[in-house]
Amino acid sequence: MKPVTPYKHSQKSKHEQIEVMFNNIAPKYDLLNGLLSFGIDKKWRKTAVSMLSSERPKHILDIATGTADFAISCMKLRPTKIIGIDISAKMLAIGREKLRKLDLENHIQLMQGNSENLPFSDNHFDAVTVAFGVRNFENLQNGLAEIRRVLKPGGSLIVLEFSKPKKFPVKQFYAFYSNTVLPLAGKIISRDKAAYTYLPDSIKAFPAGYAFLKELEKAQFTDTIFRPLTFGITTVYKAKK
Repeated sequence: MKPVTPYKHSQKSKHEQIEVMFNNIAPKYDLLNGLLSFGIDKKWRKTAVSMLSSERPKHILDIATGTADFAISCMKLRPTKIIGIDISAKMLAIGREKLRKLDLENHIQLMQGNSENLPFSDNHFDAVTVAFGVRNFENLQNGLAEIRRVLKPGGSLIVLEFSKPKKFPVKQFYAFYSNTVLPLAGKIISRDKAAYTYLPDSIKAFPAGYAFLKELEKAQFTDTIFRPLTFGITTVYKAKK
């Protein structure tokens, strides 16, 4: 099946299109995140981070780190080092400015790279996190295999991802919101309507809930669990190597 991509008429690969898309929307990304989630995105990140609190990982990799919001949230775990990796140079530039203002440059390192070809040795990290980035993998199993490779034995993966509400009336409201409001807001504020049309399209195509647990188990992760948040609008997943 052909992967869902932002620019349907482009001949570029999915990861190349994702890089273009996030470079395009980077200046307005944080603004739109807050507006379109009504600020609930902060609570989602807090909940996801809390699922690692008992493990206190010292060395964390944050994949698809974007402007570093999730990496910054992970500082509550008091790790020794966090590395954030992302395909978009412009998103990372905004993230580095945040780290400078928060005086976190010695604790969080941001680097550009492809999530499906990680530049790290095997068994390197105590935990890996991915917030709203798994949908953007060109090949889901390849991405999960890379995550498992760089995780230490016994290490944890946390994935925070959008999902599809199933109960009335949230299901109907969310369908209208994601198919109508998101693309319009994206077009007006970010000037890239395709990016916010891609968002609901990629959510529809993503194997959420138990289907994603099966993908994790296929990639040889164990102890897989998930927890729906905000009526199922997002879901946080946890798995072990």
